[in-house]
Amino acid sequence: MLLSIQDLRVDFRMGKEAGVMQRAQAVRGVSFDIAENTTVALVGESGSGKSVTAMSVLNLLPDNAERHGRVLWRDQDLLQASMAQLQGMRGREIACVFQDPMTSLNPVFTVGDQLVEPLRRHLGLSRRQALERAQALLAEVGIPEPKRRMAAYPHEMSGGQQQRVMIAMALACEPKLLIADEPTTALDVTIQRQILELIAKMKERHRMSVLFISHDLGVVGEIADHVVVMRHGIVREQGPVAQIFSAPQDAYTQALLACRPSLTETPARLTVIDEHIAGRNGAATAAAPAKPKDPDAPVVLEVKSLAKSFFLREGLFGTREFRAVRGVNFQLRRGHTLGVVGESGSGKTTMGLTLLRLHEPTGGQVIFDGRNLLEMGDAERQQMRRRIQIVFQNPYASLNPRFTIGQTLIEPMAIHGVGANTAEREARAQALLAKVGLDARAFGKYPHEFSGGQRQRVAIARCLTLDPEVLVLDEAVSALDVSVQAQVLNLLRDLQDELGLSYVFISHDLAVVRFISDEVLVMKDGEVVEQASAAQILAAPQQEYTRRLLGAVPRGWVPAAS
Repeated sequence: MLLSIQDLRVDFRMGKEAGVMQRAQAVRGVSFDIAENTTVALVGESGSGKSVTAMSVLNLLPDNAERHGRVLWRDQDLLQASMAQLQGMRGREIACVFQDPMTSLNPVFTVGDQLVEPLRRHLGLSRRQALERAQALLAEVGIPEPKRRMAAYPHEMSGGQQQRVMIAMALACEPKLLIADEPTTALDVTIQRQILELIAKMKERHRMSVLFISHDLGVVGEIADHVVVMRHGIVREQGPVAQIFSAPQDAYTQALLACRPSLTETPARLTVIDEHIAGRNGAATAAAPAKPKDPDAPVVLEVKSLAKSFFLREGLFGTREFRAVRGVNFQLRRGHTLGVVGESGSGKTTMGLTLLRLHEPTGGQVIFDGRNLLEMGDAERQQMRRRIQIVFQNPYASLNPRFTIGQTLIEPMAIHGVGANTAEREARAQALLAKVGLDARAFGKYPHEFSGGQRQRVAIARCLTLDPEVLVLDEAVSALDVSVQAQVLNLLRDLQDELGLSYVFISHDLAVVRFISDEVLVMKDGEVVEQASAAQILAAPQQEYTRRLLGAVPRGWVPAAS
């Protein structure tokens, strides 16, 4: 056995209260094994203890963490190992790849320098030998022009390329175990597919084991041999991947599998984990199809030949035009949702920001209420902005950390003159918190006191303070785990039914787009390559690019053909 985790418990010291040290239990008696040349997946929602369990192996935890139990690496207990011993193992025998490569790569060093460092430190190679090995590693993980890319800085590479560099760094010393902590969560489906295939290929080539951490069972079903399901710091179920997917025994595992949106069906509501476990989500409700939309509803937003270019400096005096959005056309009807899909760099987000003139357009028209938004003056545009709002991908960055939730909701109402006085605005803010599923106690709290899903609910409530007619949702659920994602998607559909809202829903997740959208735009290199109803695009895509996007979506575990 390569690694054996036995009765692992992790507590975090939270400071003294009335002279007594307070502790929070993050992991409570976790046990599982990793054999040689196998992939074990740790699965669960945010806060389930997956990452804390994995980071306990090499003690990559903050100083206030206390670990108990046994973590046996080839019969050596790593909980008893000295820091010098652990530092000698990190990268050489056990390596890690994290979710966000931009926070893991040093922005002031070139890719080549960062690859060379572990080779010289752990393997004792000369600089020339290390440079040759680093270049070979970049080629091995599929980085084009590896010799030239050695001199690149992390910000000069795409997200998928950055993650490939992280994998190259992790494999530099040919470790026996790779810990991959949500390595594909923030990537679009085609890049995700490439990274998953790369990890599988590297595993076979180097005969290493992988501890793969994810909240997405679709991904796990494709890559894992053995699955460990965690919730609230406890292992709820574990077993071979076929057993977990075909005959899950624990209600929580069943709920995780049930709450993922489908590429083939559009139910009225998505299953929510707590409701599923409590038996409150009846089969009829879960299976009921979504209500059909009125095909003759009035058009609230019409976009004609929208274009956006960026002009980049080239040489001393020259400039180069980069056409990020080219000739986009669509109509959005009241109470309908337009899904916008495509790979990273396809122009989805730039198109959404240009609609709102958060980027100034270089051409086209955006007709709203009979007026072209792109020709309005500042004062008129400010008034119109009440009626078209945006929800961003990252609620951690879009909420002011110094404002309470109440201040966050009241500020836009005060700016736009909504409500006669402060008391009326506070009452409206409280009502909106209730509408998005947060209780009155949230009003006086700060953003850091909430989970990611709760923060996204606050961001949606902030938009609703101004009674908008159109919401642009830019990857608004992509950073959320499947259960919270289901809650937010159900909320968006409820608000649309109740308030008649229209959505421009930008996402790289085609299953989510199928659930929420009526019509879909597929974008590539700034252009719309295909446009049709959601069901039609997903059932019979006309373009090869769309078929490639669909082919990259993780399908989970599929029984082998007999």
